Amino acid sequence: MEVKARAPGKIILAGEHAVVHGSTAVAAAIDLYTYVTLRLPLQSAAENNDRLTLQLKDLSLEFSWSVSRLKEVIPCDSNTSSPASCSGETLKSIAVLVEEQNIPEEKIWLSSGISTFLWLYTSIRGFSPATVIITTELPYGSGLGSSAAFCVALTSALIASSILDKTHREGWSSLDETNLELLNKWAFEGEKIIHGKPSGIDNTVSAYGNMIKFCSGEITRLQSNMPLRMLITNTKVGRNTKALVSGVSERTVRHPDAMKSVFNAVDSISKELAAIIQSKDQNSVTEKEESIKELMEINQGLLQSMGVSHSSIDTVIRTTLKHKLTSKLTGAGGGGCVLTLLPTGTVVDKVVEELESSGFQCFSASIGGNGAEICF
Repeated sequence: MEVKARAPGKIILAGEHAVVHGSTAVAAAIDLYTYVTLRLPLQSAAENNDRLTLQLKDLSLEFSWSVSRLKEVIPCDSNTSSPASCSGETLKSIAVLVEEQNIPEEKIWLSSGISTFLWLYTSIRGFSPATVIITTELPYGSGLGSSAAFCVALTSALIASSILDKTHREGWSSLDETNLELLNKWAFEGEKIIHGKPSGIDNTVSAYGNMIKFCSGEITRLQSNMPLRMLITNTKVGRNTKALVSGVSERTVRHPDAMKSVFNAVDSISKELAAIIQSKDQNSVTEKEESIKELMEINQGLLQSMGVSHSSIDTVIRTTLKHKLTSKLTGAGGGGCVLTLLPTGTVVDKVVEELESSGFQCFSASIGGNGAEICF
């Protein structure tokens, strides 16, 4: 039997960094996906194949464990309907299984993702043999939610494989609301293994799609009522998210009143942006795009005042401005990715050519699309 699943990446439209200090943030799904194919052997073949294999196609890597070895090391407490956190003791046991794979030194950053895979798989499906194939359109570690898309897509495939109704359906389809809620909880637990203390924004956007508003731990799903396209430029500059977040906090301690005003302004931007996107009024799309453009400009200025921009981000902003386009960083900053609003009818060929000649990587993406989907 074969089950396929896909889950989108995400961008932060407004509110990054300020959200840590109580401001509202707005995040959205993008139509760049991580795909998971789950192949389960037939019952007769399963007796002769007792291996769980993980193939990372984009990296040309394969990892494999015997089911008997997994049973030796990982506690048997699978319960699909009751997501729970992975204990420190279990995580240490799983780390042994990962170390046995002799991951190349330059790919050692994959360890936490492979640990997450083993824990989610055995927690949801138990100790059954399978081959799991992962491919992705998302660049790793660039702030586009690649780890959350991996957790959501994997969990979607695992949950879908246990659904009794596997009647053939053409194309991709969403899981029902109950299973979406379940997979989002599991994906969040997977994100904890990778990131320690994630906000839950990335996995929620990836699971449900469209857009969300996030403030002080509360997530509200939004319904977009306008088409929105962005050019996403990956600067390929690595950044230390923890250090950037700490830097903003230290600046806040030094200048509490000034930074409070900055955070309040960002809060207003996020709320206004959410209102524009959800609005059903008769304003033309062009008017709405113009408002979003101005809000992005203001937000980028505020992010610079927080000290989280970077020369590579400034280069992207200057380049797109030459083509009368507006950009802002998305996520942690200090490198990572930059968003450029593409008003209706924009031709991006020339700006993409110029950005790529500077060594950047560009993606054109629709904003606020579908979340996790499955295909039998």
